[in-house]
Amino acid sequence: MSDMQDEQVLLEVKELRKHFPIRKGFLQRVVGQVRAVDGIDFSVNRGETFGLVGESGCGKTTASRCIVRALQPSDGEVHFRTDDGAMVDIANLSRDELQPLRRQMQMIFQDPFSSLNPRMTLFDIIGEPLLVNGVTNRQERIDRVEELLGLVGLRPEFLQRFPHAFSGGQRQRIGIARALALSPSLVVADEPVSALDVSVQAQILNLMLELQNRLGLTYLFVAHDLSVVKHICDRVAVMYVGRVVETAETKELFESPKHPYTEALLSAVPQPDPRMRSQRIILEGEVADPSNPPSGCYFHPRCRYAEDVCREETPVLEEISPGHAVSCHRAHELQLTGTLDAQISPAAHP
Repeated sequence: MSDMQDEQVLLEVKELRKHFPIRKGFLQRVVGQVRAVDGIDFSVNRGETFGLVGESGCGKTTASRCIVRALQPSDGEVHFRTDDGAMVDIANLSRDELQPLRRQMQMIFQDPFSSLNPRMTLFDIIGEPLLVNGVTNRQERIDRVEELLGLVGLRPEFLQRFPHAFSGGQRQRIGIARALALSPSLVVADEPVSALDVSVQAQILNLMLELQNRLGLTYLFVAHDLSVVKHICDRVAVMYVGRVVETAETKELFESPKHPYTEALLSAVPQPDPRMRSQRIILEGEVADPSNPPSGCYFHPRCRYAEDVCREETPVLEEISPGHAVSCHRAHELQLTGTLDAQISPAAHP
């Protein structure tokens, strides 16, 4: 990687792991580990939206919380470029060392109802990060909160209202305003539209894109809805049972997936044209147990392309073309179907 490319990297995750102990018995002895995140690698460039996708339970939310240190990683490195240009491994910083960096990394949560304190006004909710970080002048906080409300499309006179007075979409706008209060360089969005109506989802996504262009934000966007990912993300990493199985630019991933799991996910994306019918790939079996994963490739019990090598050897994430990496023994030989390929056929009409 060249020096100029190095300068563009805002976040670099290396071999990140988060294991939760399984305890049993009266003495609560540790009898196993749940490998929620099991050694993932990716990087996020300044100014881009990087998607982290997968089905429920794959570890994407746990990974995002480890990255902002809401959870302490079990192992691995999370290098973050600070405002002064230095790369710091935040995974191994102490609480006191991490405190000055908190304002540079903020999070938008999934549920706009439970993530806002119902006993606090909008001024208190959005202004709290400012107060915690030393803005003690009340008028300064009022001015900044009014500015933030304008940024997210809410009126300044809402300042003294409580969250119950707002709809789900408006509450998520409040959550976005709170995340932007300290002018962060990285915003981790944990499924920010999954709890909203479809029409409201589009409004929030368009708002996030507008704010990114205006403020130069970088997003780590966690999602399970690939139609949302296609709309907002520049690059995507696909996770399965705690591991990244494929990373690529969004357009290339949708047109030419290289991992069977990605192909199955893409086949489930609804088609907007009612005259078109997708050939849905139904995966057999259950998702692997992260406390007792199968040998070899974790996906092999559900994979229709699996061979003996898949059951015996663990594949590594390797780059098969510029910017496109995949963890599959058969990536070079399989011809998989994307959303823009022949899996879509005209629906039959009587």
